Amino acid sequence: MKLISWNVNGIRACVQKGFLDYFKEVDADIFCIQESKVQENQIDLHLEGYHQYWNYAEKKGYSGTAIFTKIEPISCSYGINKDEHNNEGRVITLEFENYYFVTVYTPNSKEKLARLDYRMQWEDDFRGYLKTLDSIKPVIVCGDLNVAHKEIDLKNPKSNRKNAGFSDEERNKFTEFLNSGFIDTYRYFYPDKEGVYSWWSYRFNARSNNAGWRIDYFCVSDRLKDRLVSADIHSEVMGSDHCPIELVIE
Repeated sequence: MKLISWNVNGIRACVQKGFLDYFKEVDADIFCIQESKVQENQIDLHLEGYHQYWNYAEKKGYSGTAIFTKIEPISCSYGINKDEHNNEGRVITLEFENYYFVTVYTPNSKEKLARLDYRMQWEDDFRGYLKTLDSIKPVIVCGDLNVAHKEIDLKNPKSNRKNAGFSDEERNKFTEFLNSGFIDTYRYFYPDKEGVYSWWSYRFNARSNNAGWRIDYFCVSDRLKDRLVSADIHSEVMGSDHCPIELVIE
C-alpha cells in the first residue's frame, strides 16, 4: 500500500504547478494534503477512483487538510474532539478495518514563538487523541508536524535553535510522542542520513542550496514496524515550498 503526504501550500496554486500530473503518476492508494487554503466549493478536483474527504478552516485562505483514498473507509471524522482545536481544519481521521489513518497540519508556533503556549496544549491533546485511537487499533499518522526533531533534520541547527519548529519545547514534545509508542518511519529506515529535507524557505535561494528542514512525517504505531516496506522524501517534486513524502506499508 503506497501512501503520500504533501503540504501543498495552497491546492489551487499547486494545481497550476503540476499537482494533477504528479497525483496521477504516483498512483497512491491514499494521498493526503495539508495547507489546502480553500473553502468548500472553491475547487473541484476530478480524481477518478478516489473518495475525497476535506476539512476546511473557518478562516478563508488558511490551513485545511484533505485525504483522497482508493479504499473506502468505515468512517471519517474531523478534528480531535476538542472544540478549541477544531476550527482550523487541521485533522482528518479515516477508520479502516485494521488501522486508523490520520492526516494533520500541526499549528506553527509563529515568529518569536508567539503561539508556543497554544502549540504545547495542541501537542498534548493531539498525542492523547492518537493514543486513544491506538488503544483500539494501530494508527498511521502523517502530515506537516512543523518540527525538525534532531539537528540532522535541518541544514542550520545552531542558528535556528530558538526558532519556531526547532525550539527545545517542540522537539521535546515530538520525543514524548515517539516515546508514547510511535515510530518516525523515515528515521526507521535512514537513522543517520543527512541533507534530506521536506521544506525550504522561499527566501535566500534555500531550495537551490538545499538549506531545508525535515518537518513532514509518516509515523506509525510501534506494532506496525514489521509491516513497513520503504519510506521516501521526493525532494525533486516542485509545486510547493514542501515536497511530497511517501510510505509503503504491507
